[in-house]
Amino acid sequence: MNKGQMLYQKAKGIIPSGTQLFSKRPELHCPSLWPPYYRKAKGCEVWDIDGNKYIDMSYMGFGSCALGYADNDVDKAVKEAIDSGSMSTLNCPEEVELAELLCELHSWAEMVRYARTGGEAMAIVVRIARAKTGKDIVAFCGYSGWHDWYLAANLGKTHALDGHLMKGLEPLGVPRCLRGTALPFHYNKIDELKTIVSKHSNEIGAIVLEPVRNQEPRDNFLEEVREIATMLKVPLIFDEITSGWRENIGGIHLLYGVTPDIAIFAKAMSNGYPMAAIIGRADVMESAQDSFISSTYWSEKIGTVAALATIKKYKRYDIPKYLAEIGERVRYNWAVMAAVHELKTSISGILPLLHLHFGYADSQAVRTLFTQGMLSKGFLATDAFYASYAHKNKHLVAYFKALDETFAFIAKAIKKGNVAELLKGGIAQSGFQRLA
Repeated sequence: MNKGQMLYQKAKGIIPSGTQLFSKRPELHCPSLWPPYYRKAKGCEVWDIDGNKYIDMSYMGFGSCALGYADNDVDKAVKEAIDSGSMSTLNCPEEVELAELLCELHSWAEMVRYARTGGEAMAIVVRIARAKTGKDIVAFCGYSGWHDWYLAANLGKTHALDGHLMKGLEPLGVPRCLRGTALPFHYNKIDELKTIVSKHSNEIGAIVLEPVRNQEPRDNFLEEVREIATMLKVPLIFDEITSGWRENIGGIHLLYGVTPDIAIFAKAMSNGYPMAAIIGRADVMESAQDSFISSTYWSEKIGTVAALATIKKYKRYDIPKYLAEIGERVRYNWAVMAAVHELKTSISGILPLLHLHFGYADSQAVRTLFTQGMLSKGFLATDAFYASYAHKNKHLVAYFKALDETFAFIAKAIKKGNVAELLKGGIAQSGFQRLA
């Protein structure tokens, strides 16, 4: 075992689950081989604590670093904020500047609140919506974090049925009295939302969904959701924690012409520094004053300054256009090389957030073998690719060469039927199930 694996084994004894983010567990990617810890990250390159260098062609900080790791412009702004004092008894004026910028980019929005993570931002907006409507039930679609309001959807009629809707998201510790307050529907299945409305029209206090994630809206799906929210007189909340800033400057909903009452941003809006923003119509957002919503570190300066620097750079270099171009090249090569090597695959997601699916009964083993093979060639690579401004032509050329070689190896293993036997650390564990 190398230093990284030894430290991870130690961590699991003193940190529950070993990591702070579920998705950073090495067992989810390539057991015993996926590097648990990094020493340095710059651009799209990562050095682990054992001195190995990798090109990150996977999650790029799980979607938080669309400009690349340790971006010079963002870091410069943050260092200046640190030097001037990142916290004070007083408020930082950058809060107002950022709020004005967000409202300028989203003409429908009139007020802004801040948080520091996407999950807590979602908890805030659900509180605001319930305060506005006086109703408890939230109809939702997609993944929106770990808080009680969301995991309540996985409370079954009995403990034995807990977790049956979204596999891998256990609601232990969530009060059972919340059962029935979060009702899920699938993306593009408007009839499921209509069924919820028919049964609970007088109890629904908000509708929450990711406007776009792994598939495009069909049959006026977003428009119909908007109409239902308007009919019920409840806030329509767009969770843009992951989708925002990647295909355009601001919320991806701007491309579809459907206006929410509240939208939430995090991840890519501040390039790796903790920051989240909630924007909305004044008549809805003002309900925040009727409830107690407050936290000391929502007022620190670093996240706000990082967001300003990040958004300004997006505008200056038209970053979304670049991310789409990179994503298109990856999607094309995935498809072409899979066809060349006769691998059964499919691809989903918007161009900056792509997902590769292996179409085999033992797809998880195949996926693990792919990651194992790419690790041996110096790449952090999984079934997901999050494009960044730091991904340059030299990185893509090297990645495609390694991809070709790894796909060829996998194809031979599938034909021989020995995929599982080739795995050095066993099959990767499955993550949680999304409602998509």
